[in-house]
Amino acid sequence: MGMILLGGAIMNSAEVHPFGDPGPTAEEVCQQLERILSSGEFHSSERGRRFLQFIISETLAGRSEFLKAFTIANDVFGREVSFDAQNDPVVRIEAGRIRRRLERYYLVAGQTDPVTITVPKGGYVPRFEYSHRPEVPASLAPSPDAVQDVEAVDHERPFPGPGRSKLLIALVAGTFLVIAAALYSFLAPERSVSGGAIPGTSPTEASAPKVVVEVFGNGRPVDTTFDIAHGLRDEVIGQLAKFDDVVVIVDPSRAEGAAGYALQGNIQLDGERLRSVARLVRQFDGAVIWANNYDADLRAQSKLEIQSDVAEQIAIAVAQPYGAIFQADTDTIARQPQSGNWDAYACTLAYYSYRRSMSAQSHNTARDCLQRATQRFPKSATSWALLSLTYLDEMRFHYKLGTSSSVQPLELATSAAERAAALAPNNARVLQALMLVSFFKEDIDKALQAGAAAYAINPNDTEVAGEYGLRLAMSGKWQSGCELVSGAVNKNAGPKGYYEVGMALCALMRNDIRAAELWSRMSDLDYNPMHRLVLLSILGAAGKPADAKQEQDWLVAHAPELMNNIRREVSLRLQRPEDQDSFFSGLRALGIAIEPPQPE
Repeated sequence: MGMILLGGAIMNSAEVHPFGDPGPTAEEVCQQLERILSSGEFHSSERGRRFLQFIISETLAGRSEFLKAFTIANDVFGREVSFDAQNDPVVRIEAGRIRRRLERYYLVAGQTDPVTITVPKGGYVPRFEYSHRPEVPASLAPSPDAVQDVEAVDHERPFPGPGRSKLLIALVAGTFLVIAAALYSFLAPERSVSGGAIPGTSPTEASAPKVVVEVFGNGRPVDTTFDIAHGLRDEVIGQLAKFDDVVVIVDPSRAEGAAGYALQGNIQLDGERLRSVARLVRQFDGAVIWANNYDADLRAQSKLEIQSDVAEQIAIAVAQPYGAIFQADTDTIARQPQSGNWDAYACTLAYYSYRRSMSAQSHNTARDCLQRATQRFPKSATSWALLSLTYLDEMRFHYKLGTSSSVQPLELATSAAERAAALAPNNARVLQALMLVSFFKEDIDKALQAGAAAYAINPNDTEVAGEYGLRLAMSGKWQSGCELVSGAVNKNAGPKGYYEVGMALCALMRNDIRAAELWSRMSDLDYNPMHRLVLLSILGAAGKPADAKQEQDWLVAHAPELMNNIRREVSLRLQRPEDQDSFFSGLRALGIAIEPPQPE
């Protein structure tokens, strides 16, 4: 890729480095752009590359005020002068796509690059910063692209609304508590819930859910939909294969009843409007357990872009840890008669059921199941990884689970994670366990390295992306971390209400108290007393002592030990002293005493 020529380029310091310190030169920015475009980890179409080159070139030339949807559509996408941004979202869609591509690049390949290029939301003017500049807390930095936190993702993917029913969440949690208890007895490994064993596979492998991806239907064998249908199926297969917890079967004739599910789809074309229809069918009874439609405009996206975007959404909905397959399998296992047998996948379901209900009973069920699974299937890396996370929860959620706060759970979690890593060092779930164990052992560099590796393996694994985002944010990398947490919430990552408290912290740290309170109240406050402590700090910062007293009274009644160890619990999660002080300031405003730091 050749260097962009920028004759007489002038940098506008008010736009490209808003923190007041000197930003990168035009030459350094161009070198960074060339580095990005030449990287195999920057996954963007040719049109997206032209878009990025154009907005950077115009900004460096001092013409950033002209970077509007109309001018970009005309200069980059060849739209006519009659272009209407309200009816043709091509520029907005491409900008959102570029933001995600840049985010992925810096998380996976560009962590040591000298210059960071971002495109802040709310406009199309890029921002250039030195990567080694000490990160300034968002609460202290001016934000020219300030957006309400409830709009902190691309407009084409809105957040779930704040009216989420707490009653429904409580009912779901209660249902999964019953399911978790039923999971203590399981099916024999030779006949799992997702289908019979495939000859030649081990019991551990045979127990994983199997999905046969059928040929997608289309209109006529020679029209545009024929190519898109075949391309979409290939993309779906590729995206599903990134999930270690499912087995993808490509040839339906060779499934021989082994697949538990069939993924079916078809393509419909109406002028320039394209509709993709997908559904997941349970094989043993023909029940449709999930279905969705995806609409696209061929004027705004190429066929390849449509295939990639739709396949990503299908894979996330179907195969993520709290997606359609796992919900259906959990319900099915809960109805099985108690047989005294279990398999590794059933214990995986027990783990996710426990994480939804977050009770002592479901925790014990999952822990005991995973302990037995690792004894029976000692080469099941996923079982070891989930056992590590279950042990770790005895420390980080001990106020909720009623477990000891001793260091023993951390030691057990470390041992299990290391065993998992020895078996499958490139498994995303294993790397997730290593990340969390390392983070709570305060080995932040190792934690973030493991998180980056897990995210690179499968960016569509919402649990990996969300947990990695939380660790980035809480280690002080608020901008990149909060972007990932925001994306996880937008993709309905589970457990419900878990990542919303992360969004509340993100808003609190940038001093957006109104958004912080909104996100905190959307979180599941009963999931962990720490969620209520976050809300208490926010209410103190908001100057709402009456509301704060309700939360403080609840904490005193239900988690008195937490109120006596606030500094310890907060410092376990927020690594930087300045972030801890921002959190403590809201509590101090309410007259809550914070114990002094322990001498080193």
